[in-house]
Amino acid sequence: MTPILATSLTIGGAGLACSGLLALAARFLSVEEDPRVEEVTNILPGANCGGCGFAGCANYAEAIIVDNAAINLCAPGGADVLKSLADMLGQTAQAAEHKVAIVLCNGDTANAPRKFEYNGVADCHAAHAIGGGDKLCSYGCLGYASCARVCPVGAIEMTGGIAKVHPDLCISCTACVKACPRQLIKMVPSARTIHVLCSSKDKGPAVKKACKVGCIGCTLCTKQVDDEQIKMEGFLAVVDYAKPLDSDAPIEKCPTHCIVRT
Repeated sequence: MTPILATSLTIGGAGLACSGLLALAARFLSVEEDPRVEEVTNILPGANCGGCGFAGCANYAEAIIVDNAAINLCAPGGADVLKSLADMLGQTAQAAEHKVAIVLCNGDTANAPRKFEYNGVADCHAAHAIGGGDKLCSYGCLGYASCARVCPVGAIEMTGGIAKVHPDLCISCTACVKACPRQLIKMVPSARTIHVLCSSKDKGPAVKKACKVGCIGCTLCTKQVDDEQIKMEGFLAVVDYAKPLDSDAPIEKCPTHCIVRT
């Protein structure tokens, strides 16, 4: 037997042995996937928005089957998906509290001046990176539509240089929340309709200089409620959405009209 043939046979034999070992390992060490994972994945809408807290629909489906995750976390799927999941898994279809996105800023071009002319990329992250943004208010909506571009259903409209969410169109996916570099967009219960549309943490005089409709920290609104539905966080009035607030008194008392009903 020639050296070349011997070497070839040795290498070939080693390859066959390794192949056999790999085949045995695949047979005995493999983990069978529960077929229900695929069934649940097919029921979910396939938006992969991440609003449920998981990376995508397939990950959420696996969590439902393997980790007993709640079946009511898919906001885009709504009642139909929830009912289908409940029927398939023999669970009760108990809907989660419906939430919608809101932009906590009302400083449009008529009310909030710019401190310089920005000529860069029309993107909020890019604008924010240049000197903290071109808006005089360092907390306000920059207005370059980063949130609107990521909304899968077109629920965000740019009007007067700021973003506005149409609550009747919002599917609670939270994509816009993640897209805002200033963390101005919050998910709030859809049943709550009174909001403080300001996020400035500055004192009153600084707010007045930067925006005509900003919260100046006067505390008048907090005196119009009986259960701390609106409270002060520093110089900013904040709505406690866990508590019902139906009175228009805070709206009427606000001197800068930053409290609105939607």
